[in-house]
Amino acid sequence: MFDEQPPVSRYDEIAAALAAVRGRVDAACRAAGRDPADVVLLPVTKFFPAEDVRILYDLGCREFGESREPEASGKVARLRADAAVVDPIRWHMIGRLQRNKVKTVSRWAQVVHSLDSLRLADALDTAVGAARDAGERENSLDVLLQVSLDTDPARGGVPVDDVAVLAERVAASSNLVLRGVMAVPPLGSDVEVEFARLAEVHAGLLRDHPSATVVSAGMTGDLESAIRHGSTCVRVGTAILGRRPIVSQ
Repeated sequence: MFDEQPPVSRYDEIAAALAAVRGRVDAACRAAGRDPADVVLLPVTKFFPAEDVRILYDLGCREFGESREPEASGKVARLRADAAVVDPIRWHMIGRLQRNKVKTVSRWAQVVHSLDSLRLADALDTAVGAARDAGERENSLDVLLQVSLDTDPARGGVPVDDVAVLAERVAASSNLVLRGVMAVPPLGSDVEVEFARLAEVHAGLLRDHPSATVVSAGMTGDLESAIRHGSTCVRVGTAILGRRPIVSQ
């Protein structure tokens, strides 16, 4: 008769997965001749409960990626109400942002990765200003320009040729701070080619906006390639938390 193994706790499960992903990021950085401290590992917690976010917090994470309303707002409120959560958390809006969600997102996000149009820039600028005036947030909003690498409007992103114009609009705004670029390679594409292309776009942006140093690129399946091409932020969900436990609304 075999002895039954004790079930693995959710904490232990997440801790092991997080350590493995951190090991991948470190190895990728060293292989690319980069300092691992220059790459942020952003756990993507969308679809997962606040309890998982709290576990990641206890494991040292202080930045989290969300993309759904009202799910995100609920988790932010839960963590803010937790007396044991004393360090500041930076919440990232990583998904495509609709203008009817701008007002809500402006209350909790410190970073938006998916700015892709002049109209959205103006809406965010206005919403963040209103939130600051109402005492709902203290600081301006960091934004990344989502670059379209395949020109498919259904997937979001600003066309490469329009990046400079959008960057200038952000730079001229009162409540937004341009931090860099984000992109997701087209489905079925050669990620090496696409990440190299994003690096070229980013280099062009830096010529006029030298403080826009962030490159948000790379997920569970391609983070090594992204880091090789200069990513400073990898967005990882599945490799840390597993498959989605909640049915999409």
